[in-house]
Amino acid sequence: MAETLDLTRSVHDLAQEHPGFVEVMAGLGFTDITKPAALNTVGRVMTVPRGCSIKGVSLEDAVAAFEAAGFSVTGAVPEGAPAGEKDAGAAGAAGAAPAPAASAAAGPAASAASAAVGPAASAAAGPATLDEAGRAELLKSYVARLSAGEALEDVRADFVANFSDVDAGEIARAEQGLIEGGTKIADVQRLCDVHSALFHGATREERIANAEEAVMSSVSQGAADLNTRFLCNLPGHPMHVFSIENQAISDQLARTRAAVGTPALDDELRTLRKLGIHYAKKGDLLYPVLKVRHGYSGPADVMWGVDDEIRAEFGTLASAQQRDDAWAGRLDAVLTRAEEMVYKEANILLPLCAQNFTGDEWLQMYADLKGYDLCLVEDAGTWGAGEEFCHRRAERAAATLGEKDVAPAGAGAGAAAATGAGAAAATGAGTGAGAAAAGSAVPGEVRLPTGSMSAAQLDALLNTIPLELTFVDDADINRYWNDDGEKKLFKRPESALGREVWSCHPPKVQEMVRQVIGALRSGEQDSVDVWMEKDGEPVLVRYMAVRNREGAYLGTLEAVQRLGFARDHFRS
Repeated sequence: MAETLDLTRSVHDLAQEHPGFVEVMAGLGFTDITKPAALNTVGRVMTVPRGCSIKGVSLEDAVAAFEAAGFSVTGAVPEGAPAGEKDAGAAGAAGAAPAPAASAAAGPAASAASAAVGPAASAAAGPATLDEAGRAELLKSYVARLSAGEALEDVRADFVANFSDVDAGEIARAEQGLIEGGTKIADVQRLCDVHSALFHGATREERIANAEEAVMSSVSQGAADLNTRFLCNLPGHPMHVFSIENQAISDQLARTRAAVGTPALDDELRTLRKLGIHYAKKGDLLYPVLKVRHGYSGPADVMWGVDDEIRAEFGTLASAQQRDDAWAGRLDAVLTRAEEMVYKEANILLPLCAQNFTGDEWLQMYADLKGYDLCLVEDAGTWGAGEEFCHRRAERAAATLGEKDVAPAGAGAGAAAATGAGAAAATGAGTGAGAAAAGSAVPGEVRLPTGSMSAAQLDALLNTIPLELTFVDDADINRYWNDDGEKKLFKRPESALGREVWSCHPPKVQEMVRQVIGALRSGEQDSVDVWMEKDGEPVLVRYMAVRNREGAYLGTLEAVQRLGFARDHFRS
């Protein structure tokens, strides 16, 4: 009796159950099926009809080959079938039950109605029958299809058909789950590009209209989404700042596109590159808080990585000497990616922040934003509650510098750590040398082996040093940085204090930071220098191991030094 081959099932399952299946598939050109790694990953979410569509193999020829090998074939979806049928197969391959097909008994009227509604509505019926876990599996199948080489637009079409009514937070959780399950961030970034298809149309105007419609639809769904709208329209609030800057970036993208092929392109491209200011704010203030405090590591890492790629590509194109057709193609592609990021920020990132960030976090962010330039806008307004917070914080800082900052002899480190200066004293006490002087401490003074000063003097002294200093302790936690009130080359939002240093860096440089600190901790190196040019000025960033007098590692000191003054001196 012939073995029955159900082509709605995954390639992986069919290969496990029917040894002869692999041989036929390899003969049809699917040679990767013989590789265990490919079979155990892509194969788990790939079906024969889908594979034939990607490879350009006739499904009829594949069925004929299976029948010639003695199989009885069922579940073959014809090529060119609606997106819903395709995804029903993919969902089934992932272990979720596809939506039942319309009954033929319903008659011609039902069939005509189905045809009139179109494939998008038909496709939506599939995921509508799945729970969140099932839809997450369906999203996983999209990643597998992209990794297998399927055209992005084909996957986008299915995504739009099946996920237009799914909450952005659910998709964000699914993306995070993929990363935690071992999916590469780069692959999830491609899924993020697919997600932006919800806001695509044939023209830019249609895309904007679709994005606005999606936002209004989201607003009508609940109080959390109304909160997004309210905060985006509250002058001075961080959500308002990000929102109006995002719109300004969208407007500048349009002007840059219009300038392609004209002498104005260089100026427009130069202006557009200021989007790096906005991206830096997201990287410092939004992504780490979403990731560390609220558990959304997936969206944070994915969007952060895309931001860096967009910013780097604009820089490369702006400095290119040869501007041929290939250059124009790259410019068009990165403009599209930046446009898509505008939509992702408005419809995924900012609503996610509005739903999760606390009032205290918004207040802290308002204070931190004072250290950044505005991006492509002149004024973002003033938030009264934020100004009151900044005033209270300044009063607390002044009061702290007048308090007793060294714990009495015998006090635990926890008491000394009540203030920033106290934490420094506690660290000193643990070194042995600091402990010897601690017994003679007097109120308002920090006693050190070679002298003493008040906390106010110590704060002023550290802020007078012409370096940006940051101390990361031996547990890799950000503990201190100096702040003279001037804008920094490397911004340090107060929300980063007490967090692991890795969380303050984009995904692509986290491993480098780990390697540097690892080399300092182990004693392999005492310092690491990184030379760069920033804002047209040479800069030295030196990472130094901080060790006590016995040589034990206490942490890492980062010192950022502008060297424009030295360059100008020797030139003159």
